[in-house]
Amino acid sequence: MSAIDLAQAVMERIEALARISEDPDRLTRTFGSPAMRKANELVGSWMREAGMTVSEDAIGNLIGRYPGRDEWSKTFLLGSHLDTVRDAGKFDGPLGVIAAIACVQQLHQSQTRLPFAIEVVAFADEEGVRFQTTYLGSKVMAGSFKEQDLKRVDAAGVSMADAIRAFGGNPDQLKSGCRDPNQVLGYTELHIEQGPVLEKKYQPVGVVTAIAGATRVKARFTGQAGHAGTTPMSLRRDALVAAAQFIAAVEACTRDYPALVATVGQIEARPGASNVIPGDVVLTVDVRHQLDGMRTAACARLQEVANEIGEKRGIIVDWEVVHEAQSVPCSRELTLLLAKAARRHLVQVTELPSGAGHDAAVMGEIMPMAMLFVRCKGGISHHPDESVLVDDVRLAIAVLSDFLLLLANQHPVANKKHV
Repeated sequence: MSAIDLAQAVMERIEALARISEDPDRLTRTFGSPAMRKANELVGSWMREAGMTVSEDAIGNLIGRYPGRDEWSKTFLLGSHLDTVRDAGKFDGPLGVIAAIACVQQLHQSQTRLPFAIEVVAFADEEGVRFQTTYLGSKVMAGSFKEQDLKRVDAAGVSMADAIRAFGGNPDQLKSGCRDPNQVLGYTELHIEQGPVLEKKYQPVGVVTAIAGATRVKARFTGQAGHAGTTPMSLRRDALVAAAQFIAAVEACTRDYPALVATVGQIEARPGASNVIPGDVVLTVDVRHQLDGMRTAACARLQEVANEIGEKRGIIVDWEVVHEAQSVPCSRELTLLLAKAARRHLVQVTELPSGAGHDAAVMGEIMPMAMLFVRCKGGISHHPDESVLVDDVRLAIAVLSDFLLLLANQHPVANKKHV
């Protein structure tokens, strides 16, 4: 099969997978759902066609294994996730899984065995839609799954433990899915960029340097509700005006911290009547940077700004950090090999951080990790308009395949720990 035919086959498989959904008129596949069961069965059949043995672990991660030359050889992992957000695009997650299968298929067709085994992992949950907690699949594999999460319930009142059982997994055996870092060489994930940088640079692929750390804050501005017609402007304690001033300050703050991104994504003003001064406002702030020191400094500054605004306007400010994830640097050795593979096909190789989280961040906690981004149209993701070019997919498969061959030639390098 030619390279372009292989890429076209990947695109056709992504289309077939996109037809498997919980919703009839949009793409939605959540953890443990009947749609995920069908997806695992279909992708598992493609793994078998590529010469892999197929299994599922206790949480429902789908794993295809392609043996190395030696029965006892170590393993290198490729993969991404098969679950989606609601009303999703086709490529976020599945592209990484199906492209990895294509790489193994090439090895199988040429009867090539590498000095290490390859496993393609289709993670059962990355998006966290059903139980509002992300990376369930990769956390089990990395040994960082929290057993108390098994008590979480979905919107229908089904516990996570029961959902795992209904899917065919075993919530009592999740520890069995943990990988021994001494038996794996590393993990590499191919993923759409989910941003506009590669498109702006006219680059089909890019090599990821780090996955940005993230802080999410819930901020509450409490003033005094009052009649919109009878309260003089000078006597108001308008929580929404204070919040608006803070929102503008969030954007301004990013100019003082290079590469920082910060977003106010939700806001609720109460009591929410057109003729009442808002007395209470709750908003969220999402702050991300690949350097944790830069991110924490920016968050501290934003909290100071919120308090300063509150003091000037007679507003009480409550600041609650609801989520914090440290940045995860990519393995230097694997990243250099990935860039070397990309230079076989490109004059210039773009390196960039990932602002979005990925299973690679979790896997990077216990093994060397690298990521390859593929350009996506308009940087659009988590939306039905998500789109990639078949020629970009062809090149990404070529880069990932060359990366595996380079890794095979430099096997001792892959054995090293994080750098």
